[in-house]
Amino acid sequence: MGPIITNDLVPIEIRGTFQAYINLFFGLGSACGAAFGGFLCDTLGWRWTFGIQLPVILIILLVACVYTPASLGPHLAKNSDKSVLQTIKEFDLIGSFLLPASVGFLILGLSLGGNIYSWSHPIVIISLIAACIMGALLILVEKRAALPVMPLAVLSTRPRANIIFSNFFSTIGINTILFNAPLYFQAVKLDSASMSGFRLAAPSLALTVCGVSSGFIMTWSGRMKSLLVLGAFSMLAGSICLFSMWSTIPTWLATVFLIPTSVGQGLTFPASSIAVLATSTQEEQAVTTSILTLWRSIGIVLGVAISSLIVQNGLVAYLDQLVTGPDKAEVFTQIVLRVRKTVHAIVELSPKHQAEVIDAYEQALRLAFGSAIVMFVIVVALLGPIKLPRLGKR
Repeated sequence: MGPIITNDLVPIEIRGTFQAYINLFFGLGSACGAAFGGFLCDTLGWRWTFGIQLPVILIILLVACVYTPASLGPHLAKNSDKSVLQTIKEFDLIGSFLLPASVGFLILGLSLGGNIYSWSHPIVIISLIAACIMGALLILVEKRAALPVMPLAVLSTRPRANIIFSNFFSTIGINTILFNAPLYFQAVKLDSASMSGFRLAAPSLALTVCGVSSGFIMTWSGRMKSLLVLGAFSMLAGSICLFSMWSTIPTWLATVFLIPTSVGQGLTFPASSIAVLATSTQEEQAVTTSILTLWRSIGIVLGVAISSLIVQNGLVAYLDQLVTGPDKAEVFTQIVLRVRKTVHAIVELSPKHQAEVIDAYEQALRLAFGSAIVMFVIVVALLGPIKLPRLGKR
């Protein structure tokens, strides 16, 4: 709701400046979370890492209730003569159910397949089939809905469709990297959870600086495409660097390799938010912002699910190749069970098997970083041909 409220309060020509302030505080929060999340996990445990956030969330809710202007609302709602009951009747309840259900079944199938169950297991097959069926039904419902939760027209017209789907693939690639970077430092470099989390502070700081800068640049120049393209190439360069990491790479350099992707995100995401609004009417801006946020959220979840699928299945395959010695079958099974349960088990292995597991993790994570390259290539292809107006000259 934050971006939607900003849309109602701030003219599009100067919205980049306000976006910069939003990015500043978001980036500071991300940096603090990355730096202290691992520390809290090591000291208080996973449960309190989440539980300690509850008082802060309640304070945010209280502030929002007190200070959000009551006069705010979408343009259509202000000028509509329909009653609340009529509006509720036109609400796309079926689409609101089918959308999360289809994504949920897809994630369930991808998470379980080849990880907990085999790909031929009934639960995996049923989940993937259900995802396809509900996705197809969602398209049919959205074509006929009076107020669709995901208007297909927005997803089929340039340049908005290019921007939205570029954000979708960007978030898949970004979260592939962010989700697996701590795993790399813990499993390959044998860092603690605290240290691996602290290493994400530098990328978070880069995200903050670039996010703030991009907002002011857009307000000053009125141009967005250069930021989008530069950010896309920066994310692509970062994923290539991570994919090319060698076994003896210094830990500090591996940390530096995380920065280009965050730089790209800091340049691309604020520009995307403003660009979809600059190419939409005032009546469309709220729903367009919601759709952009929706596809980013789907990309976040799929980035974690797909990369986990790649790493877990790749790990088993590489362990099968690399683990050697007498009674290989028994040793292989024991090692797989231990290291997939927790990466801390790696330090407890014998030097021989420890080296084999580290090598297997390194190769499996390289596959995940390679998948991020594919995502960012698609992003570059989507953003390259678009044409955007200058702010204030739509």
